[in-house]
Amino acid sequence: MSKQTTDSGTDDLRETVRRRYAAAAVQVTEGGGCCGPTVTAIEVGETFGSTLYAAAERDQLPAEAVAASLGCGNPTAVADLREGERVLDLGSGGGIDVLLSARRVGPTGKAYGLDMTEEMLALALANQRKAGATNVEFLKGTIEAVPLPANTVDVVISNCVINLSTDKPAVFAEMFRVLVPGGRIGISDVVADDPLTPAQRAERGDYVGCIAGALSFAEYRAGLEAAGFTGIEITPTHAVADGMHSAVVRALKPAPVPR
Repeated sequence: MSKQTTDSGTDDLRETVRRRYAAAAVQVTEGGGCCGPTVTAIEVGETFGSTLYAAAERDQLPAEAVAASLGCGNPTAVADLREGERVLDLGSGGGIDVLLSARRVGPTGKAYGLDMTEEMLALALANQRKAGATNVEFLKGTIEAVPLPANTVDVVISNCVINLSTDKPAVFAEMFRVLVPGGRIGISDVVADDPLTPAQRAERGDYVGCIAGALSFAEYRAGLEAAGFTGIEITPTHAVADGMHSAVVRALKPAPVPR
């Protein structure tokens, strides 16, 4: 599996994605008037966004974190997070999955959020303060070069972000690197039926809309295997376009075999 664009094309696509998510962060909190700022939810349709979370989960969080949700699933519901674990959310946006993860891992655990967009990071930090989450840290960077040491986290989650990368092998390698041996991933992402060509995927939606950049089921599995993951499961949950699915992706970083 190779890079999907040239370096200049990669930069252009990354900037397009950055601008889209920067605008989304601003949209959430813009407004005002006599009663102060209003919270404006991002319109993303029935197959994306905060409606994929249970009402009880949404009610635990600042309205701005919920309004900024742009994902295609609920990775915290499938990652089986446990007390005391360290979790990293790739492309954490307004922080909804980081804040939910922080509650699940508790005060002895840690939840990291990684995002490349200044506006989303500012929104996430504001949401962290409103939620009173002390076991949370937001980092600026790209998912192709995670600013954490190797063997740092027990779990990597992500919500409809890996499909936006133009260098998915680098993302898979970084996930493997930062996980401790025996660590795992629990990801929501858009995945294409195997027969669909890249051109056919592009016909179904644009890149920043999480469609054109999606891997097929076979490509996703091959990419994870090449990075070293085992126990790979890719389970579709609901359709987002013709031949395109939101899917739950699970895999393990093998632990050393005891001697």
